[in-house]
Order: sequence, then structure tokens, then C-alpha cells
Amino acid sequence: MRLKPPIIILNFKTHKESTGQQAERLAMIAEDVSKDTGVTVAIAAQPTDIFRLSNKVKIPILAQHVDAEEPGNHTGHITVHAIKEAGGVGTLLNHSEKKLLLNDISKIISMLKAEGMLSVLCTDTPSTSISGAIFKPDFLAVEAPELIGTGISVSKAKPEIITKTIELIRKLSVNVPVLCGAGITDETDVSKAIKLGVDGVLLTTAFVKANDPYNVLLSMCHAALEHYKK
Repeated sequence: MRLKPPIIILNFKTHKESTGQQAERLAMIAEDVSKDTGVTVAIAAQPTDIFRLSNKVKIPILAQHVDAEEPGNHTGHITVHAIKEAGGVGTLLNHSEKKLLLNDISKIISMLKAEGMLSVLCTDTPSTSISGAIFKPDFLAVEAPELIGTGISVSKAKPEIITKTIELIRKLSVNVPVLCGAGITDETDVSKAIKLGVDGVLLTTAFVKANDPYNVLLSMCHAALEHYKK
């Protein structure tokens, strides 16, 4: 499966507002916005919600994490196979709140490729982005951990993280699309990020905690589409 840019990935994390029935409500809103704008909107859901969301909406549902284990005697682990069986099309990897070893990242990306599933590898600096690009994930998502959840966007506070990452990726001649996240709050943050050269953004709080999530996401999608075309 391929995702067409511009892309907005909504990481639902473990908030009450994005769990169970509430997750369904937000997923349906996200699908409506995606249909209304033509922007690719994907959801990174908790493993317990992947099945219910994949049966409720047609937009891509990702896991927030998988383990580097094949199916077998591994109590409590989340396998690539299980995510696929639940209806997930891929996963985030190495989020700053769920770090992985390099060997595990390499193994998981290979497992995902074998299953025809997407990998969104999270990194925190240009140098770690280069290290991750070697494994050829489907996407790199660079995020400054200290800005996550602050409402201060990486695209405004630390744009050099984005521009340097893109510069280094191009020098490597590795065709890995770059996304960014951390503190993405409104359409101006999205506009700035797209202008810096990314193919999309990751966000959580601005959508999950919004009083009017439809219009929040709608404005972000319009901004992404406008500046991506330019």
C-alpha cells in the first residue's frame, strides 16, 4: 500500500478521548475530512482499537508500535502479523515514547515489507534520520521530543531539524519521503512544515483534544494541500 502526499497522520496515543468508542468518533471525522479535501489522513491507533477502526472507516489505520517478534511463544508482544490480521496497514516505529534498538528497527521494517505493510520510522535529529534511512522505511517522521505535546511546533521553533534532515536524505540519494511532527497545532504550523519540504505531518493533541476536531483538521488539510501543490 502507498500513501499519496500530502499526508496527515493522527497519532491517537492512549488518550481517553481517542480510545474505544471515542476513537471511532474521531476516526469517522478524520475520514470525512479526508473525503472532503482529498488529503490522505491516516490514524495511528492503539492495538486494541485497530480492528474496530479498520471495520468502521476506509482511511489507513496504522499501529503505534510493533515488536520485533515473529508469531510464536511471545506473551504480551505485538506482532506485525497480528496488526495485519486486525486490519492495520502498517505502523509507526521508534516513536520517542516507544524507542527501539537499531537491530529491531531493521528486523521490523523487513517484516513489514514482507507483508506489504507500511513503515513510518520516527527519528529525532538529522543524524538519526540518516541512520534510519539506511533501512529504507516507507517514511521518516522527524520529531523533536522536547516539543511533543507543548503546542510549540517543530516547523517554527526548530525548522533546521527538518531542512537538515531533508538535505542529508537527498545527499544519500535515498528515496524516503520525510514527515515531521511535534507541537503541530494549527494550519500555520502545517503550512510552514510543507513549505520546508516535508510530505506531511504527524499530530495528536490539536485534533484529539479539539472542541471542533472536524474544522481543526479541515483547516490543516486545506493548508497542506495549498502549499504542497506550490
